Amino acid sequence: MSAYTPTAPVPAPGDAELHPSLNQPLLRDLIRPDHLHWSARELRDLTGLVAGELTSDLMNIVRVDEQERWWAKLALTAGVELWLLSWAPGQGTPAHDHGGASGSFSVLFGALREDYRYPSGPVRTQHHDLGAGIGFGPGRAHQVTNVSSVNSASVHAYSPPLLPVNYYADLAEIPAVPPQRIEGTR
Repeated sequence: MSAYTPTAPVPAPGDAELHPSLNQPLLRDLIRPDHLHWSARELRDLTGLVAGELTSDLMNIVRVDEQERWWAKLALTAGVELWLLSWAPGQGTPAHDHGGASGSFSVLFGALREDYRYPSGPVRTQHHDLGAGIGFGPGRAHQVTNVSSVNSASVHAYSPPLLPVNYYADLAEIPAVPPQRIEGTR
């Protein structure tokens, strides 16, 4: 197992960092800078709304890199982080969890395959097509891959924001007890 630990500071409650191309009232309203604890359902609704309501703006931002996955931070508050990712055919993530954060993603264009596992459970596979969204709790580990022959993009959200991500060689390595965030930390 390896880990990625974000180093960016989290904004104070009520503050928000927005992508320069999306600094608009609609996005600020959707990310609710005073909202500190997002459920998996709220995150799914957020990524779905952002992908649906800001499609044109996102299409102006997204880039596809044939060599490696591309991403851009769309927004960050004390309660949520929001990202735009693109996936050329064959690109994907290694198996990982989100360090105790709940998460979500919605497909902006294309399609993605998600292999996922909850602690002590079997590995399952779900296909997410254009417009599909999924919200998940802190125990889920997954790997996401573009298995299609066309480019894909997706909007992702995590709460609490900026928790360390744990990477695994395989979903079978996911520990029986999910990582727990320590109260008072981000």
